[in-house]
Amino acid sequence: MYSLQALPFLATLTQLLSAATAAATAAEPALSRTPADDNDDTPLPVVVWHGLGDAYSAEGMQQVGQLIEAAHPGTFVYFVRLDASASNDRRATFYGNVTEQLAQVCADLAAHPILSTAPAVDAVGFSQGGQFLRGYVERCSAPPVRSLLTFGSQHNGIVDYRTCDSRDWLCRGAMALLHGNTWTSFVQSRLVPAQYFRDPADLDSYLAHSNFLADINNERPLKNATYAANLAALENLVLYVFEDDATVVPKETGWFEEVEADRSTPLRERKLYQEDWIGLRALDQRGGLTFKSIPGEHMQISEETLTKAFSQYFGPYKVSSREAPVVNEL
Repeated sequence: MYSLQALPFLATLTQLLSAATAAATAAEPALSRTPADDNDDTPLPVVVWHGLGDAYSAEGMQQVGQLIEAAHPGTFVYFVRLDASASNDRRATFYGNVTEQLAQVCADLAAHPILSTAPAVDAVGFSQGGQFLRGYVERCSAPPVRSLLTFGSQHNGIVDYRTCDSRDWLCRGAMALLHGNTWTSFVQSRLVPAQYFRDPADLDSYLAHSNFLADINNERPLKNATYAANLAALENLVLYVFEDDATVVPKETGWFEEVEADRSTPLRERKLYQEDWIGLRALDQRGGLTFKSIPGEHMQISEETLTKAFSQYFGPYKVSSREAPVVNEL
């Protein structure tokens, strides 16, 4: 069992493993499935997006890639990066405009010589990387995603910012700007965690100022039907929550659950689901929405858990029981 000694802010998978939209809309439409695809044993490529404080080239990420390749030999694994420099990529997990970052990732994936020619890709997001990959699916999805796994992600936002390790000056600098300034335009356009902050007791501020989460959750009066259509086109959306997670507050956000004071509203009882704002109900009715829990704190994941997930949801295209994802362009 790998154990993550948290960045108490939001933990990174690298610590865990080391211890044991403009560009998208211009992209070409998804490739259609052909009979040849059904006979192809080549595993679909896998896109991995790391969490807060991590970097695409970190040892932990490489170990994740090795586990994916071991589960399905020959898998091409792509690690999302916002900068070729590992230190700058890590910095971008704290500082940056998520909307602009996501547009960059959409462009990078659409232009990639391997990813862009695959019939689809699979994807796994750790912590904040999970909701960012969901944003990718909703806003562009070219190449389209077949299965998306998210571990300890903040799909319904966070209501609290955690303290940082005393030696992590990058995290502490971000925290100093976040407290008391969440809804300012400066913070919403520059501090990554603020862009998925969501307090049910202050939804008016959230809806008025949120740069990212309020949009991809389709919570504003004007709904984007493309978001719902694209997410519903997934074959699998698998949401993992850590049972003892004290880093992500509330932990149930990983299941789109609404938690306010002592009251908790499961996803299926929320308007988000019942009115199908982002396609979760349609996906659920097809059997494509799965909720899973993992013992332990944030990002405490065993090799066995990861291997089981990768073996079950990734692999050759022909194992799919549904047609190729249909991408709806914005």
